[in-house]
Amino acid sequence: MTIDASKFLYAVEREYPVSIETLWQAWADPAALEQWYSPTDLSVVPGSVENESVTGGIWTVAVDVSKFGMPNAYFFGRYTEVEPHKLMVHTMHYTQDADEFAARDFGSPSHTVVVEFEDRGDSAWCRFNQYGEMPADMIPRTQQGMTSYFDNLEAFLTKNA
Repeated sequence: MTIDASKFLYAVEREYPVSIETLWQAWADPAALEQWYSPTDLSVVPGSVENESVTGGIWTVAVDVSKFGMPNAYFFGRYTEVEPHKLMVHTMHYTQDADEFAARDFGSPSHTVVVEFEDRGDSAWCRFNQYGEMPADMIPRTQQGMTSYFDNLEAFLTKNA
């Protein structure tokens, strides 16, 4: 994995009282992602998730932000490296246009996301790292948003334990 460290934007990490398999499946299973991959006050657009968590596989998710009077947030990308229970690396493209989301232009500007996993015996840990270019004033808000995703993941894991 070659990542340009100078493009590091932020990281969010958390340890959960679940097995590494349970945590991995929360990230790898499309049905699970559809239940939790959004900030706690929002939700995933039903049917928008695709997740082939293998090298070369595609992932997609749309987050419904209509309650704020905004267009949905559409994310998609391709996995560039996957090591089960250890690592997921993928591109992340963003649009607010449903047609662009459907077209999945992998040549459009993107960020790189590295999700690391670690088995800690009675618990499992993961860290979401985002790399790319972003205005400096947006980085703390984006990190706060991903922290809310991790809160939603915790609620999902607790509910499904």
